[in-house]
Amino acid sequence: MIARIYHQRLKHLLKHFAIVTMLGPRQCGKTTFIRSELPGWKYFDMEKPSDFSPFSADPEQRLKQLERQIILDEAHQLPALFPVLRSYADENRSEKGMFVLLGSASPGLVRDISESLAGRTAFIELTPFLYEEAEAAHTENTLECLWFRGGFPDPFLIEDNLARIDWFDGYTRTFINRDLTMHGVQVTGTLMRRLWSMLAHFTGSVWNASRLASSLGINYQTVNRYTDILEQTFLIRKLSPFYANIGKRIVKSPKIYIRDTGLLHYFLGIDDPSVLDVHPSRGASWEAFLIEQICSRFQLFFPNPRFFFWRTAGGAEVDLIIQCSGRTIPFEIKLHSAPDRSMTKSMLSCMNGLNLPSGYIVYPGNEIFSLGNGITALPAEQLLRIRTLEELI
Repeated sequence: MIARIYHQRLKHLLKHFAIVTMLGPRQCGKTTFIRSELPGWKYFDMEKPSDFSPFSADPEQRLKQLERQIILDEAHQLPALFPVLRSYADENRSEKGMFVLLGSASPGLVRDISESLAGRTAFIELTPFLYEEAEAAHTENTLECLWFRGGFPDPFLIEDNLARIDWFDGYTRTFINRDLTMHGVQVTGTLMRRLWSMLAHFTGSVWNASRLASSLGINYQTVNRYTDILEQTFLIRKLSPFYANIGKRIVKSPKIYIRDTGLLHYFLGIDDPSVLDVHPSRGASWEAFLIEQICSRFQLFFPNPRFFFWRTAGGAEVDLIIQCSGRTIPFEIKLHSAPDRSMTKSMLSCMNGLNLPSGYIVYPGNEIFSLGNGITALPAEQLLRIRTLEELI
């Protein structure tokens, strides 16, 4: 089993909150992680009838019977639980670390969490494997392997490419046939797969719902609704544009990414690393991979980071801007073995426009070096290990 690096974050939240809610996409390892971290806790799966029935019959009595240190997996399956949990938290304000809830949908999608437990639970998002986790268990070419296979534990550990395709096929079927129905979305598998495939080909592009709607033969409101569900179940990321009064016309629509590149490659038909090497979406895939890895890492180790991209109507673009601890940090992602000054034009425009002292060109190499004007070429592997901003030279 690959060790996760979320231990300290979980420990900190349990020390300060009565209820901790761990969220993340299905099959990212939430149950495995929490059961290994809290082996003495009582575990119940609300998708298992024998666990669900006693709670559904009388949730208050069941919780009283079990008392404390309870893990409730897929707790959103039983909305009646949340008012009872709220009461427990209110009645025992001095007690911390009583309940852990696991779920595969955001609080915005699961209304009962956001309404009943507002201010009473802390949230932690568990992602598919981060680079540091994969590196500890994979001996060579970890970055390339994680990029190609994605970070879901099962497909990352599967050596056979055909078996990995079968896994993603089963994953998407389950999501379409069960999860979407559970969230009130009635859509044919064919239409959803077409949408997902189009999102794969548009990964890294500025969002245009009308364009996708026209191709699918549905209205843009429906496209927005379906993609909102994908976003709130942690399968796609919408990266907001950075606004600033800098006297230029700035693109105001978000960019869209499929968050896991294993899933992205499944929909692009990339079934072997040799195919990825020559695929026209290779650069967009690398960008998607690093943006997800960087954002997930900053979200885990840094306080309240915010993520944006920057793009002018004239075409100048910086892939990722992070605001964190009073700093605004621009990152341009390049799939190039040796970036040079010819690649810094957009970064310089961004830094000048936003009055930023430094910027970073992230690339798949090994050496840190200056490109002049406050811009540093930074190896991706080094960036994906940082835990403090001081490590960014």
